[in-house]
Amino acid sequence: MKNEVKASSADKSGLAANDGHEDKRKAYPGGVEASEKVAKNGTAGNANLYSALLSGNEAIALATWHAGAGMAVGYPGTPSTETLEYLARITRGSDIYVEWSINEKVAMDVAMGASLAGDRVLVTTKHVGLNVAMDSFMTSPFIGVNGGVVVFNADDPGMHSSQNEQDNRYIARFAGVPMLEPSDSHEAYVFTRAAFELSEMWDTPVMLRTTTRVSHSRSNVTPEPPLSPRKGEFLRDQRKYVMLPANARARHRVHLDRLSKMEEWAEEVPFNKEEMRSSSVGVVTSGISYQYVRDVLPDASIFKLGLTFPLPKERLRSFASKVDRLFVVEELEPYIKDELAILGLSAEGIEFFPRFGELSPRLVREGFQKAGVLEASKEEASSSGVSFSAPAVAPRSPLLCSGCSHATPFFLLRKLDAVVAGDIGCYTLGATEPLASIDTCLSMGSSIGIAIGLDKAGSTGGRPVVAVLGDSTFLHSGIPPLIDAVHRDANITVVILDNGTTAMTGGQPHPATSNGIRGDSAPRVNIPAICSAVGVNLVVVVDPYDVGATSMALRNAISKDGVSVVIAARSCVESPVKSRGRVYYVDGNVCDGCQLCMNLGCPAISWDFSRGEMPRRIEIDAALCSGCTVCAQICPQGAILASGSEMTANGKNLPSLVSLNGSNKRG
Repeated sequence: MKNEVKASSADKSGLAANDGHEDKRKAYPGGVEASEKVAKNGTAGNANLYSALLSGNEAIALATWHAGAGMAVGYPGTPSTETLEYLARITRGSDIYVEWSINEKVAMDVAMGASLAGDRVLVTTKHVGLNVAMDSFMTSPFIGVNGGVVVFNADDPGMHSSQNEQDNRYIARFAGVPMLEPSDSHEAYVFTRAAFELSEMWDTPVMLRTTTRVSHSRSNVTPEPPLSPRKGEFLRDQRKYVMLPANARARHRVHLDRLSKMEEWAEEVPFNKEEMRSSSVGVVTSGISYQYVRDVLPDASIFKLGLTFPLPKERLRSFASKVDRLFVVEELEPYIKDELAILGLSAEGIEFFPRFGELSPRLVREGFQKAGVLEASKEEASSSGVSFSAPAVAPRSPLLCSGCSHATPFFLLRKLDAVVAGDIGCYTLGATEPLASIDTCLSMGSSIGIAIGLDKAGSTGGRPVVAVLGDSTFLHSGIPPLIDAVHRDANITVVILDNGTTAMTGGQPHPATSNGIRGDSAPRVNIPAICSAVGVNLVVVVDPYDVGATSMALRNAISKDGVSVVIAARSCVESPVKSRGRVYYVDGNVCDGCQLCMNLGCPAISWDFSRGEMPRRIEIDAALCSGCTVCAQICPQGAILASGSEMTANGKNLPSLVSLNGSNKRG
C-alpha cells in the first residue's frame, strides 16, 4: 500500500496536518505574551505570518477562535483548565461566549443547544469530567449537530491531579464519535480546526483527546487565517431532535450507517501517517507516545495515528505486512493493541511498557531494551550490578497552604472523632497528616451520598457522620444528594468549605461568586438559601478563622437530629489575590513544645532546631505566615504573638478545645 492518501474535506480546506509546516514558520519570540499578540493579530488575518510557542491547551483555544466558534464552555479540571482561561483572555471584546458551566453535564447540554442554533462550540473537560456528561454525550450523536461540536477531553495518566487514570479512548468508541489525538501543540491547533469541520461533515460531535504532556508542553504553532464566526439558526426538526423511543430507534440506524461510512473514510484521512524506515521494527503509536518513539528509535518505521477512532484497518494491515516485528506503544490501556488483535494482527507492547502512569523516553527505551530491540548503552552496561544510593530525603506530604481556611474544620473534626466523607478539591489534603481527618474520597459530589450510606448502615460505632465538600463541588453535584439526605431524614452534618472560588484548579469563578471567567459581574447564587430551600432546618455560616465559633457550630450541628449544614465561609488565602495579615511569631520562653499548633499542618510552622531544649519548641516562618491567627487562638500557653505587639494573640483561645480528646498532644 502506497504512502499516499486521498484528500478529505479537511485536507481540501487547508486544515490537514502539513509535514512541511516547520519550513514556513517564522520565529516569534516572547512566550505567552507573544502568543497572545499572534492570536490578536489573527483577527486581522495576519496570524499565518508568525509562529508562537503555545501549550497544547492554548493551541486548542486559539484554534477554536480561529475556527469561527461562537461558544466555549466547560468545567475546570486538570489538565484541561487552561484552555477556556486562555480563550477568555485572548478574545476580550469579541462576540465569542466563553464561560464555566456548573458541571460537565450542563456544559454538554449548553453546547448542544448552541449547536442546534447554528454556533460552533467547544466543550472542555478532564477525563473523569466526561463521566459527568455521559448521559448527554452518549445520545448526542443521535441528535447530531448544526454547528460543529468539539468535545475536548484531557486524560491524566499518572493521576497528577485525579482520582483515577481512565483511558477515554474507549469512550469515543463507546459513543461512536470520531476521535482525533494530537501529538504536539501544532497538531492540537490543526486537529481542532479540522474537528469542527468533521463534526459538521458527519453530523456528530467530535472528540479531541490529549494527555497531560500534550496539554501542558509547549511547541511552535503556526496559525492559519481565522474564519468568520459561523452563524445559523434553529430549525425545528422533532424527529431528529426529540429522542422519544420511536425517533431514537430511527436515529440509531442513522448512527450505525454513519459508523460504517466513517470506517471507510478512516482509510483516507491525512491525520494518520505511515513513516517507513527500517523494516525490522514497526511501531503503531499516537499522541505523546509518538514523540518518545521517534526519540528512542529514530530508525524504526512508525504508523502514527492521529485519528484513533475509527482506526484505518486496511492501512494498519498493510503497515504490519511491511515490518518484521510489530509493536504498539501507548499510554494506559491496550486500546490500539486490542484493536489490532481484532484485525488478526499480533503486536507486542503491553508486556514491555507499563499499563499505568505516564510514559517517558526512559520508560520507552527500557521497554525496547527488554524486547531486545535496543542494547543498553555503555554507561548503562558499565553500571550493571552496581547500586547507587541517593542521599536520604525525608518524605513530605502535600499540605494545605499557610492560612488555609480549611485547616480549622479538619482540625476540629479530628478532635470530635467524626467519620468524615470527603470530596474532590484541594481540601482533600485534609486526609494527609497531621490533619488526617478524611476517611473516604470517591468522586465529585460523592461525600453527601456516602455519608447517607454510612448513617443508614448504622455501623460507625456511635461516631458522628460528617460530609465535607467545597462550594464549587457543592454546586457541581452536591445539591441532589443533599435533597436526598433531607428526604431520607439522614442523621448527618454537611460541612461546606466556602472559599469563594474553585481553588484546586487555579481559582476559577463559579455561580456562588459574583463574577464570570472574564471578570465581568454575574448574579450570585446563595448557598445558605439553597440549603434552607431544600429543607435543611439548621444552616449555620461561620468564619473558620474564628476557632471558637467554628467549634461550637460543629458541635451544635452534630448534636442535632436530621440533616444540618455548617458553611465555613472565608475567601481563599491565595486566590484571586493573596490574603496577608500581621505576621505571628513564637515566644520560645513561653512555648512548652506541646505540639498542638503543629497539628494544623501549616507549612509556616515547624520545629525550632536552634534551641536545645526538649521537648522541641516551635517557630513560625515569617515569609510563609499569612496572619490567619488560628495557631495563636489554639495555643494553650499564649506563646504565639503578633509581630510588633506585646499583647498575646490568644484572645480567642478555646479552652474547651483541648479537652475534646483529653490531651494537648495528638492521641
